[in-house]
Amino acid sequence: MSSNGVEFQNHNIAVDEAARDELKSRGISSAPVTIIDGEAIIGYYPKKLIPALNLDVTIELGSSVGWVADKYERIMAAAVRCVRQLSEENLEVPVSWRPQTMRQHMLHVLSFPELAYLSHKTGSMSIDDMRANGERIKGISTVADIIEYGEKVREVISDFFKTAESSVLDRVVLAHYGGEVTVLELMNIILRHSTHHLNQSYWFMEETLGIVVTDKATEEDLEGIATPTELI
Repeated sequence: MSSNGVEFQNHNIAVDEAARDELKSRGISSAPVTIIDGEAIIGYYPKKLIPALNLDVTIELGSSVGWVADKYERIMAAAVRCVRQLSEENLEVPVSWRPQTMRQHMLHVLSFPELAYLSHKTGSMSIDDMRANGERIKGISTVADIIEYGEKVREVISDFFKTAESSVLDRVVLAHYGGEVTVLELMNIILRHSTHHLNQSYWFMEETLGIVVTDKATEEDLEGIATPTELI
């Protein structure tokens, strides 16, 4: 395959042993990875990927603080409402697009915004941060637990946007999603990420679990949040 004159190949490291070995030889333990002229670009890093691939595109990572804060309030509340419609049995069902259960998926939707928020303290949202987060939230198991956790994250993020100074929001952090971005840019990226996964949740609940989902995120809630057009 090629993009604007740059030749590239896709490898599934889950089954491609040679590709896996190459990444190990470079000391890389996470994916996705794009290797161009010997340089490895890890994760979704548009500030490096766009020039490296000679792409004639513009990706806007920034939004106003007020807009991002309002959208987080809406999407986090919608995610909690979504969890309220699940049973304990529903939480045990594996989702169809990755090796995790519905419980793990909904915790992913709710915990990644918290990780993005915490980057203003930690300076990063790395693979290691994500792994540590997975261990931290393992004990959140029941529907009631997930709802309580989601409400707590929503409140913490709401308070953060009300009180954070511009110097905090403008702090540059290193993230698996985005590369070198400001805290506000990362919050915007993860807003899109969690919104996409929330839409996947609606689809899975209706198509696989047979649940008629009520009180979804509205068109007004979703307006302006860029997500992939395909759910899976």
